[in-house]
Amino acid sequence: MTPRATYRFQFHKDFPFARAEALLPYLDRLGISHVYASPITTAAAGSTHGYDVIDPTRINPELGGEEAFRSLAQSARDRGMGLIIDIVPNHMGVGGGGNRWWNDVLTHGADSAYARFFDIDWSRKLVLPILGSPLSQTLADGQIAVERADGQAEIVAYGEHRLPIRDEDQADAETLPLADLLDRQHYRLASWRVSNDELNWRRFFTINDLAGLRVEDDAVFEETHALYFRLYAEGLIDGVRIDHVDGLTDPIGYCRKLRQRFDTIPRDDGNRAYIVVEKILAADEAMGTDWGVDGTSGYDFMEEVSALLHAPEGTRPLADLWAQLSGRSADFGPEELQAREDLLAWQFAGQLDQCVTAFAKLPASATDLVGSITTPMLRRAIERLLWVFPVYRTYGPDAPETDRLIRDEARSRVERFIPPGEAFVVDQILTWLAGDGPGEDSLRAEAVRRFQQLSAPIAAKAVEDTAFYRHGVLLSRNDVGFDAGRMSMPIAEFHDRMTGRAERFPRAMLTTATHDHKRGEDVRARLAVLSAMPDEWREIVERWRTETLTLSEGVDPADWYMLVQTLVGAWPGAPALEEFVGRVAAWQEKALREGKLRSSWEEPDSNYEKRCNTLAKALITGTEGQAFRADLAALLKAIAPAATANSLAQLGLRYTVPGIPDCYQGTELEDLSLVDPDNRRPVDYAAREAALSDGSSAKMTLLATLLAARRQHPALFAEGDYQPLAVTGHGKDRVLAFRRTHEGTTLTVVVGIRLWPLMSEGQHVDWRDTQVVIDDERHPVAELLADTSFWHRIDASA
Repeated sequence: MTPRATYRFQFHKDFPFARAEALLPYLDRLGISHVYASPITTAAAGSTHGYDVIDPTRINPELGGEEAFRSLAQSARDRGMGLIIDIVPNHMGVGGGGNRWWNDVLTHGADSAYARFFDIDWSRKLVLPILGSPLSQTLADGQIAVERADGQAEIVAYGEHRLPIRDEDQADAETLPLADLLDRQHYRLASWRVSNDELNWRRFFTINDLAGLRVEDDAVFEETHALYFRLYAEGLIDGVRIDHVDGLTDPIGYCRKLRQRFDTIPRDDGNRAYIVVEKILAADEAMGTDWGVDGTSGYDFMEEVSALLHAPEGTRPLADLWAQLSGRSADFGPEELQAREDLLAWQFAGQLDQCVTAFAKLPASATDLVGSITTPMLRRAIERLLWVFPVYRTYGPDAPETDRLIRDEARSRVERFIPPGEAFVVDQILTWLAGDGPGEDSLRAEAVRRFQQLSAPIAAKAVEDTAFYRHGVLLSRNDVGFDAGRMSMPIAEFHDRMTGRAERFPRAMLTTATHDHKRGEDVRARLAVLSAMPDEWREIVERWRTETLTLSEGVDPADWYMLVQTLVGAWPGAPALEEFVGRVAAWQEKALREGKLRSSWEEPDSNYEKRCNTLAKALITGTEGQAFRADLAALLKAIAPAATANSLAQLGLRYTVPGIPDCYQGTELEDLSLVDPDNRRPVDYAAREAALSDGSSAKMTLLATLLAARRQHPALFAEGDYQPLAVTGHGKDRVLAFRRTHEGTTLTVVVGIRLWPLMSEGQHVDWRDTQVVIDDERHPVAELLADTSFWHRIDASA
């Protein structure tokens, strides 16, 4: 069953399958066709997200197990609905002792039947960086012991880490000196501080509890995917969303294999599996249509619609304001470059070493290169390419033209960083990345794999989890998959992209909120208004800076500015302010530590974090923040109509442009969430059901209206083309209009965007002579958008 519209649930022990099943009548009434589930396989005990899978062969008992999942799936089927599940092929959770495959590897080493499942360098012992101090110190402190559980001896560290012991050491486990016993094992215990430099197995980004899987191995693929194929064959699921596809050795090959396997499974309903990938696309990166998937999971659309809502006139003024306040770069480029350099040196040194070592074997295996390229030369070239690499990764022989463009762009960007006389080394590496050049094929493939599986996490961690927390021109332009180097997208470019969607990926997912977003969709919509009023915003900021100078003592101006932006974007109103204090404090902790400038996860600066928390609390609830709150309330009241217009435009486009729209849990009503775990808080579904019934929410009403239209005209939305409509007159740069047609049925949409400059008191928009040309007739926008920012009409053939 092809999805018409999905609804994302985040499952965990406090929100199991039974809770979702109870909400199916509400989703059906709303107009949803498919539940879109976070990972359902067995995860680490107490997992709140499910991506730390410890057993992909079993449905998570904490969620109700297979029986409860079957009940959910059958109840959905009874209503003509379906399920799509999130799968995690790139990694498994290996912390906490619950992963039987990982435990078998620890017990039997390279001889384990599961050793091939994980990406481990067996030239030395498997490094386990779980200690708080070096091993010698931990032993001296008595923090390691041997205990028996179910008759088996185990190594216990700090009373929480339980590690298996080799079978041949069981008899002597309690009598051997601990140091000797540990020395006999297939693993080496080490301080967590050495993980960035000494880890000899691929992890997910910088998380030591997540180990990379080798799904390129056919046996590993089949065993880790058997459950999904069975669920599909039984009609319990209709498709999958692939988590972090760029982490795999061969993403395109994996996707094609997955498509082929699903296509060979007969289904009585004739369904073809719906497959989307979590893929972060660079600003001008086009995904190939030959992957065998229906498109991405929607981060690219989230970026496109967000950039559309931001006004270009804010680009330079807001950048200058940031630079003046923070003393940092007005442009994002230098911030990204510094973050890439930092992360490569700080957190990926070990992985970089392995990559360099792999490439160093190539000159040694090629007679004409022996003695011409040294290992330090390779290191410098690889480092510099990773500093500037324009996308997450290359893809190999399956994407020759796309990869060529990527390599050409990388070569252009790296030019100014190449040491004198070493350009030929960079060129040689790019040749190897192209699959050519001297050296044995197997060695070249391994070197390329190492580079590809390093470039992706460097891009993600340096940009989204570092630079986005250092750069604060306008926080609504810093989110997953966003191009923080641009403020706004021209209307014509948005049209081009939607036309391309209709032609290339008409079934790709469309989203504006996810479990990973850094700010809720309505936070971004509200902050976007500031881009259209840069002069007024500067006056407000300068006034607040003066008024709060005493309160802000000891807080860096950049952190002050990101805080006030957060308060403007996420301010919930008086009844929830005490809770808001805690939410903002949690955001501050994450933002400061991810930014790694004044605090970090590795070495938190509790004094500085406390000063920032104290400032936030004073502004939110303290008596000394009364003047600030009054001024903030006046600003929020003034921009509310423009912010609401942005929210409705964002939602309306999600449900009318080509693609499959997703509603992230709870975002039917105003979404003022912050970064996780704030965006995964419990949802008040009673309030949402009430809003659906009483029409009290403009957002909910528009959502339900468009979902009803999609239900009534599924072919129009699934297969309709995309045609921009001409707009003329005073507000032509503030209107986006298009139509979609399929077999005589037409959807016409007119959307007001960036409306602040056209607004006077209240919600009135001065459209003057602005008109939309529909079927050669001119229609006044003032009539179409008389009391809203989103207008649509469906004309059906007789």
